[in-house]
Amino acid sequence: MQKETPAGVKLIGCFYIFGAVVLLLTLGIKQDFEFNIRFGVPGIPEIIVRLSIIVLSLIMAYGYLKLEKWGYWIMILYSIVFLIISLNQVSVYKSQPFIGNVIFSLIVIIYTFTKREFFANKAKEISAV
Repeated sequence: MQKETPAGVKLIGCFYIFGAVVLLLTLGIKQDFEFNIRFGVPGIPEIIVRLSIIVLSLIMAYGYLKLEKWGYWIMILYSIVFLIISLNQVSVYKSQPFIGNVIFSLIVIIYTFTKREFFANKAKEISAV
């Protein structure tokens, strides 16, 4: 019997889907901090960074919402990398959106880690069948 997906997992997963859709709809709009700067890769064109984030976010959210073990690990790794990048950017810019990104990354890492048994149980259910 499969357990109900935790509300926080649904919220985080839906947030990443919403973010990907917003990024897609705002491809031509200039922002204060371009995404290649936000992700610490100023040498890569912003459009490539944005499209990569859109694709990664959708794949990651799908696996996360389906309680797949790979979705768990991609979310944890992405959040850790984004946390490190954001901490570095806070030291340079000392402003939003980087401070908010640090806080959000920490929340996602901590919450996801506390719900790890939901992802492990999904793998056990599949092997038991």
